[in-house]
Amino acid sequence: MLKTLIVEDELYIRKGLISMIESLNKEIDIIGECESVKDAVTVTNACKPDLILLDINLVDGNAFDFLDQTTEHSFRVIFITAYEQYALQALKNGAVDYILKPVDVEELEAAIDKAHLENTTQKEHLEIVKNQLIHKQKDRLVLRLQEGYQVIDFETLVYCKSDKGYTTFYLSDGKSYMASKPIKEFEGQLPVKKFIRTHQSFIVNMDYVDKYDKNGYIFLKTGDTIPVSTRKKDMFVTRLLEE
Repeated sequence: MLKTLIVEDELYIRKGLISMIESLNKEIDIIGECESVKDAVTVTNACKPDLILLDINLVDGNAFDFLDQTTEHSFRVIFITAYEQYALQALKNGAVDYILKPVDVEELEAAIDKAHLENTTQKEHLEIVKNQLIHKQKDRLVLRLQEGYQVIDFETLVYCKSDKGYTTFYLSDGKSYMASKPIKEFEGQLPVKKFIRTHQSFIVNMDYVDKYDKNGYIFLKTGDTIPVSTRKKDMFVTRLLEE
């Protein structure tokens, strides 16, 4: 039996995965489900899972924050995420498998079968994954706008703001561009080492942070003020102190 932990920030997806796994009648023992990096680290340390079904973006960080904190453990990972733009091939070479949402039950079954046969330790996988991810990451984003396409260099992107299914990109030269997709559609395309989700509606470039007010606001070098949600405060402060 593979002791399996599900790490995913959406409750309905966690429940859906559990239902799919139960229908497959595989040798899987689901030992827990988590929505945050903090909880996933705690459960991993306590229960030592053999397999983790892991989403990329979590409520207080991302999959790589979790993996960085659990490198002493040997477990296998199946990534389950909505994002393929910058990591698919790298993760295919390092993880057991990489499944795009919405999850197809046949793909999940094939990934679990691979997990049962996998011999390489997850610690070895992680080094491959992280190294390839760094080298494959792009330095720009291309937005599809009504009038055509707009190239956004990450160095000039100050922050993103989401409103009613649209996302506006604010640049250091004062220009802004609106795309007709929610912010979560773009989050996976931004470098995790530079950008951070501080709020349901905001992603911020850490290079432009000037000051953090303990009342929960970021003051940017451009003069803009960005809120930090209560559940993301600890994660943001940790990232700020690492800069």
